[in-house]
Amino acid sequence: MQLIDGKSLSKKVQSSVKAEVEKLKKEKNIVPGLAVIIVGDDPASHAYVSMKERACKAVGFYSIAHKMPESITQDEIIQIIIMMNNNPHIHGILVQLPLPAHIDTDKILEVIDPKKDVDGFHAYNVGRMVTNLDSFVACTPLGVMEMFKEYNIELEGKDVVVVGASNIVGKPMASLLLNKNATVTVTHIYTKDLAFYSKRADIIIVGVGVPNLIKEDMVKDGAIVIDIGINRLEDGSLVGDVDFDNVSKKCSYITPVPGGVGPMTIAMLLSNTLKATKAFGDTK
Repeated sequence: MQLIDGKSLSKKVQSSVKAEVEKLKKEKNIVPGLAVIIVGDDPASHAYVSMKERACKAVGFYSIAHKMPESITQDEIIQIIIMMNNNPHIHGILVQLPLPAHIDTDKILEVIDPKKDVDGFHAYNVGRMVTNLDSFVACTPLGVMEMFKEYNIELEGKDVVVVGASNIVGKPMASLLLNKNATVTVTHIYTKDLAFYSKRADIIIVGVGVPNLIKEDMVKDGAIVIDIGINRLEDGSLVGDVDFDNVSKKCSYITPVPGGVGPMTIAMLLSNTLKATKAFGDTK
């Protein structure tokens, strides 16, 4: 069994981004700018935004966080996004999810300029990704693909089960795998017998937020297991959606939690923002 070390790989990506940023500053006097919009007081969201801010600072980005009260109206958020769309110093815009119940998330995401949609959630970028055209891709699935590339894990012809069908992780993950000629099965909360599918899979990718959902008897010998889930237990410990101690005994590769997919999500956000900045510089 080999651990897929997302922490080390994320540092490698960040180092590459930092070098590119220094080159952009020197040659074109451009500093990548990222704007984050966060609404309400959800502790997990604020912690995640703080990590993004630190990562931006480490690679030399300009970043700004628009922190708004939960009572803010949808129109007020839209006006701030429009302002960011028109700001030439901001190359990437992301809205930290989830948003409060009175806000239409789809409507908000549609307002973001697709050229600045570094989270890859705009329908324009989703459509281009599905059709295997160049686009901004959701950061977590993109991070998983970068892991496969780093560890020389072949996807063509592999049977892959994706557990979870969210717009943020499951659906884009399935599309990226299809684009690499994998045979993909997407399972979700309405799937009748998850183990029926998972036991046959060469690769299992799970991200549903259910601690220890994937058990040892649900995984075949030699399988590759990618655990996107992150859950905090009552004792304060962090675990994924996979029963790591037991499942890891059967795997050829597995991601730990923490230190697996999580760091790659932020690394890919930096990579996407750099990509947006370079496109801006080329069209300036």
